[in-house]
Amino acid sequence: MDYEFTPSYSRVLARDLVLPEFNNVTVQEALNRGEDVRAVWLAVCTMQEIPPERRWGPDIPPKS
Repeated sequence: MDYEFTPSYSRVLARDLVLPEFNNVTVQEALNRGEDVRAVWLAVCTMQEIPPERRWGPDIPPKS
């Protein structure tokens, strides 16, 4: 979330964004109760309309 939204705004989203896919709890509440991190991230992407090509973060070159 920090990469996509900046560290400060990602904290706001984690605290305030309510995810219908997880029975209307916030991102932080979903993570605290042990929901799958990837599923929570994809729910955030859906809510924030993040295009599919940006959902997996920056390309990282392979290690040599």
